[in-house]
Amino acid sequence: MLKIALDVAYVVMILVTGLLLLLWVASIFIPLDNLNVTVSDGADGREMPLSRPLLLFGLGALTAYFSGFLLILRYLRKIFRTLTLGDPFQPDNVRRLRQIGLILAVVTGGVWIVQGLVAARLAPGVMEPQGISDLLTPVFSVLVVFVLAEVFREGARLRRESELTI
Repeated sequence: MLKIALDVAYVVMILVTGLLLLLWVASIFIPLDNLNVTVSDGADGREMPLSRPLLLFGLGALTAYFSGFLLILRYLRKIFRTLTLGDPFQPDNVRRLRQIGLILAVVTGGVWIVQGLVAARLAPGVMEPQGISDLLTPVFSVLVVFVLAEVFREGARLRRESELTI
């Protein structure tokens, strides 16, 4: 069941990322006359004209966000494949888990920076600026992934050691 969920999520993420990439390319050419965007935190909002740099930045940021999760799903599928083969404690899985942790850290940092820029530049007074407390859960998740990578590294070492023992 988990394999099916990972496969479905992976295909959906490919489609979403591909669509966003196509929208980003199309937004270079489409006219933006008389288009506005409203920036709001739910209660109050600020309307401003939609400029090409703003549209490209927004679509680029969304594409990067979903691309990060697409990479994470790719690595998770590879880890799950070794699990179904009965041999999850491999050095490749240690590398994959570290890459997942790094991608999570970059995505988290990117989201935090972009939200801070939007709050400070695009909607000052409308959106709350980001605080350090907004990073606690994502940073904790990144640490958990790096700890799991070390557990897998030790498991791979023990497996290699047991193979050499006769």
